[in-house]
Amino acid sequence: MSAIFDQNSYGDYNHQHGAQNSDNLQFFPSQYGDTTSSGYGHQHQQQRSTSFPGNTMSPAPELGYGGYNPVPGSQMNSQPISWLSAFGAGGLEGEPPLLEELGINFSHIKTKSFTVLNPLRPVDRNIMDDTDLAGPLLFCLAFGTFLLLSGKQHFGYIYGVAVVGCSVLYLILNLMSPQGVDIPKTASVLGYCMLPLVMLSSVSTLFVLNGGLGYILSALAIAWCTYSSSGFFTAVLGMNDQRFLVAYPVGLFYGCFALMTVF
Repeated sequence: MSAIFDQNSYGDYNHQHGAQNSDNLQFFPSQYGDTTSSGYGHQHQQQRSTSFPGNTMSPAPELGYGGYNPVPGSQMNSQPISWLSAFGAGGLEGEPPLLEELGINFSHIKTKSFTVLNPLRPVDRNIMDDTDLAGPLLFCLAFGTFLLLSGKQHFGYIYGVAVVGCSVLYLILNLMSPQGVDIPKTASVLGYCMLPLVMLSSVSTLFVLNGGLGYILSALAIAWCTYSSSGFFTAVLGMNDQRFLVAYPVGLFYGCFALMTVF
């Protein structure tokens, strides 16, 4: 090696540069006082020590629903929060329930179902003001489920006949009535009046309807559905003199579902 660095030369180099660096460093007095003995930090520490003796950290406050700490005596604090709030308004005052926002009203479903089960009862003209499809969808699902339990998988046929039948009857009723009707109301009436056929499909899970007794029960179910639905349409549209004209296409509509049940 041409150049050998010994320890003495390395020490002299550090000594010289260390002296230069120390001359360049200038320390200025701080403008802030000692925060450990006075000031906000010291006062805050004294407050915490006096409030909670023996503890260096204050306990965290109990948080309410969603990290919000309600004021004692407020309306939100007075209402209990449970898992049922997911199906309602979440404990908020003035908010409608979730089922009502979705258009599902069990009291209306019950009223319309009992009206169908009692066809001799006079139909209120304003019964279809609240047009809901929850009941018809429930009845169609029950009808298909009973047929499936009896060994008949006809969900596609049920959907096709329902869509085509509601569309055709919607056109026929609008041509016959000057008042007119919308298609959701048409589907709602036809779906609710399908309840006797749902009862017939439940019987098919226990007995074979491809016989004399099955034909009689099917004819009675078709007549029941036709009479109830024609009563709904004539009461809502004001066509009391045209009930038999309305009953003919409606009877053909329910006859398709009866064929699914028997055969």
